[in-house]
Amino acid sequence: MPSSPLPLRRVTVLSGGVGGARFVQGLLHGLRSGTVPGGSPDTEVTVVANTADDWWIHGLKVCPDLDTLMYTLGDGIDVERGWGRRDETWSAKAELEAYGVEPTWFGLGDRDIATHLVRTQMLEAGYTLSQVTEALCRRWLSPAHGGRVRLLPMSDDRVETHIAIADPDSPSGRSVVHFQEYWVRMRASVPAETVLVVGQDAAAPAPGVLEAIDGCDLVVVPPSNPVVSVGTILGVPGIRDAVRRTPAPVVGLSPIVGGSHVHGMAAQMLTSIGVEVSASAVGTHYGARSAGGVLDGWLVDTRDADHLPPLEAAGVRARAVPLMMSDLDATAAMAAEAVTLVRGPA
Repeated sequence: MPSSPLPLRRVTVLSGGVGGARFVQGLLHGLRSGTVPGGSPDTEVTVVANTADDWWIHGLKVCPDLDTLMYTLGDGIDVERGWGRRDETWSAKAELEAYGVEPTWFGLGDRDIATHLVRTQMLEAGYTLSQVTEALCRRWLSPAHGGRVRLLPMSDDRVETHIAIADPDSPSGRSVVHFQEYWVRMRASVPAETVLVVGQDAAAPAPGVLEAIDGCDLVVVPPSNPVVSVGTILGVPGIRDAVRRTPAPVVGLSPIVGGSHVHGMAAQMLTSIGVEVSASAVGTHYGARSAGGVLDGWLVDTRDADHLPPLEAAGVRARAVPLMMSDLDATAAMAAEAVTLVRGPA
């Protein structure tokens, strides 16, 4: 008789927005359905979210990745867009445009504005971002919405990503724009020369983040942007060290499939830091824990199976499996493969 898999009691995920949210949604589905070895509906999942995409607009504090995770896991996301609320209306945006208030390129939906109003009021009343997130999640992340899941910001401190780009109209020949302007207004259509994460060096992990990493049975790096999502989480002082020292295995899934990103702008960001846009290059960029990196295992897509040898040579256990999150079952199967890779088969 084969032995039963070790119980998977606690899982910690280091996540960006759309890709990470879809992965966690599939992971929870796999835990509920028994697809994930050792898991169960009682498995606790803690999601540490990137907050370096956050910014202030129209006097409101907007946290795109936190909100995308919260809405997705709470079944309130606009599935077609991948962000924002389902059945959204845009009256406030239209009125702001009528008044000529900039920026007009970043739209806040009417339902979404309610979230930002609550967050901003609580922050101005002295609550931390962690406390605000917990309060907001009481609405969205009840067990009825998919399992035992907790959402934490990576830090309560203000951290913001800015992108340096070439600008022939500037005296210095370059300008620096907030990440949201680069992504939403410019559509990442010009090369990113440098990624600047303002405030990161002075930031501290939010309460519960280090404990979630130290005390779990598995750490997962989902197919989120390795530079401006997972990279910014790992860049908060103390988090990378916690991932390196945790007794739990650490497994990641490549956001690069067939030489390109599936969603977002991983290719542009990887190019900005001199990393090849490939499944193996991202895995070796994270690095093996045995060599000072953060990974024990790394999944690549089946079409990137030829990238396995350099990963294994770098000390990262690797396997090629289907990595397209086409539906919940496919994503749950990805999660199951990730668990099996670093914890053994069922």
